Amino acid sequence: MKAIIYTQYGSPDVLQLKDIEKPAPKDNEVLVKIQAASANALDWHFMRAAPFLARLENGLFKPKVTKLGADIAGRVEAVGKGVTQFQVGDEVFGDIWLNGLGGFAEYGCTREDTLVLKPAKVSFEEAAAVPLAALTALQGLRDHGKIQAGYKVLVNGASGGVGTFAVQIAKSFGAEVTGVCSTRNLGMVRKIGADHVIDYTQEDFTANGQQYDLIFCTVGNRTLAAYQRALKPQGVCVVAGFTSLPLMFSHLILGPRRSKVGGQRLGLMPTVKPNKNDLIVMQELLASGKVVPVMDRCYPLNETAEAIRYLETGRARGKVVITVA
Repeated sequence: MKAIIYTQYGSPDVLQLKDIEKPAPKDNEVLVKIQAASANALDWHFMRAAPFLARLENGLFKPKVTKLGADIAGRVEAVGKGVTQFQVGDEVFGDIWLNGLGGFAEYGCTREDTLVLKPAKVSFEEAAAVPLAALTALQGLRDHGKIQAGYKVLVNGASGGVGTFAVQIAKSFGAEVTGVCSTRNLGMVRKIGADHVIDYTQEDFTANGQQYDLIFCTVGNRTLAAYQRALKPQGVCVVAGFTSLPLMFSHLILGPRRSKVGGQRLGLMPTVKPNKNDLIVMQELLASGKVVPVMDRCYPLNETAEAIRYLETGRARGKVVITVA
């Protein structure tokens, strides 16, 4: 089968399309004929070993895991011994990060508990766009932000891969949502459900006098003091991304120190935790139409390097998807 691999760290130029052995499912595993996968910041962080701490997980001088791609959607090709939830022909999607990545390939093996059935009316490309980004938004809003119906929620970075899911998921909880994005994305963010939009090129949401119960920031480009100005006295700020290492460490280390019992809480969101229960939540939101994945561009498997290159510009509207079939 064909797959994207990399044997050294660097730019997207290190990605190679190679013929490798087709895997076979082990006990409790499912072999999926992959129809689509999606690119995430996780992929280029591993590819570039940036920040440097990534090398501690995947090899100091060269990658131990030479595959990329966490999100997949496709058809079950074969099942291993002990698999009870799926059968050959089922259309599935899921997050295979904890199974060693490998979504940028024609086939992939993964544990059955990393997959759920794809809703019939959802395309493979749409389903592949969901897992990592949507679970980041869901866990950030629900588990760390403690979102409730009626909350005033601001999503900073509302037009990106995680942000587009955050806007829609927050609306599904009954929140009043404000999305922050660039001028060219205002209409799109309104279309996916934002009650209010702020053009960050024209207005600073931390300095306009508005305050929110919950700020979910996918870009981490504001200081803690700025976030605090935009929070209600008992508001919560969850930062799920970063644009610079100094800000990242500030949010990680100083955020909890700025947080007060019964008062404002701020901090960097821990790494997303892939799990079947949350995939089922997203499956239900997709099936009901409450969440519709936003896709910017689709690239064929042999143009994965260009897909990652485009994702790195930070200008993608929603998700960047790799079509494998």
